[in-house]
Amino acid sequence: MRAAATGAFVLALTGLAPYASEAAEAPVAPQAPTRAGLAAAHDAATAPATLDTLARFFAAEPGAARESGAARRPGGAAPKGAPHIEGAAVPVYVLSPDFVRGRAGAPVARLEFLASKAVAADGRTASVWTVRRGAAWKVVNIAGGDDETRYAKAVGAGTVFHEPQIDAWYVQRGERIEPLDAHARKAVGTRGTTLAAYRERVTKAYGDKLPGSAYDKRGEAGGYGPGSAAPKDAPAPAAPGKEAAVAEAPGGDSIPVTAASAVAGAAALLALGLCGTAAIRRRRSG
Repeated sequence: MRAAATGAFVLALTGLAPYASEAAEAPVAPQAPTRAGLAAAHDAATAPATLDTLARFFAAEPGAARESGAARRPGGAAPKGAPHIEGAAVPVYVLSPDFVRGRAGAPVARLEFLASKAVAADGRTASVWTVRRGAAWKVVNIAGGDDETRYAKAVGAGTVFHEPQIDAWYVQRGERIEPLDAHARKAVGTRGTTLAAYRERVTKAYGDKLPGSAYDKRGEAGGYGPGSAAPKDAPAPAAPGKEAAVAEAPGGDSIPVTAASAVAGAAALLALGLCGTAAIRRRRSG
C-alpha cells in the first residue's frame, strides 16, 4: 500500500558515521513515553483547532466530499461528517543514529514522535504527529494513512520501528529484526535478519552521509544544500489554503524522511528536522 519516494532524493542520516571499531553489544529497549505524555499528546490531537485542520485536510483530497463548517460546533458537539481521533496516541520509533554508529548499548530505534489516528466520516485515515515542545505537546504534522498507529498496535512483544529512508517497518525481538511490510521484506528478506546483520546494512547505507562529506557538499544531505537546486523529486510546496498549517520540527539530529505513504495528493512527506519545519503533506499513493 505504501510507495517509497524514488529517484536521487535520498536524504542523509545527519550525524551518522561508520564507527566499525566501536563495540556493538545488544541494544537496550528504546525509551518509552510517559503516561502523562501520551495523555497530553492525545489532548493536542483532539483539540478543536486540530480537528478543524483535519477537516480541511480531508476535504482537500481529490474526490473528497467538502465538509462545511468547523470541526466542532459551539458547545463542543461534533457535527455529522466531522473527523475524529480514534484510540490513544502511540509511540513511533525510528532508526537510531547511535545504533548505526555502532555505539555500545544503543537501541535500534528511538522515540521520534507520538501518533494519533484520525478518521474522516467516509473512513479515510490520517496520522496526527505530536512532539514535546518545552512543557507542552504540539501537533507538528498530519500525514495521510494510518501506518504509524496500525503497525504500532498490530505487534505484541517487541519494538516496532520505521526506517524512513526506504519507508520500511520492522519489529525487533531480541536479536532478530522481522519485516512488517513489503519494503522491509525487500531489505531483510521474508524471514528477517539478525540484529548484527541489520546494523551492518544500515551502516553501509547511511554511515558515509555526514556533514562535510562529498554527499553533503553536493547539497544532498538534508535534501537541500547552500547554493544547490532542489532535487527533482523534492516535495512540492503545499497549495495555499489547503495545507497551510506549518509547525516547528523537532530539533537534534532527526533522521530525515524520504519515503511517502499511500494517499493521493502532493509529493513525499517532508522530513522532521528538514530546514527546521515540518508541514502537513499528503503522502504519495502506490
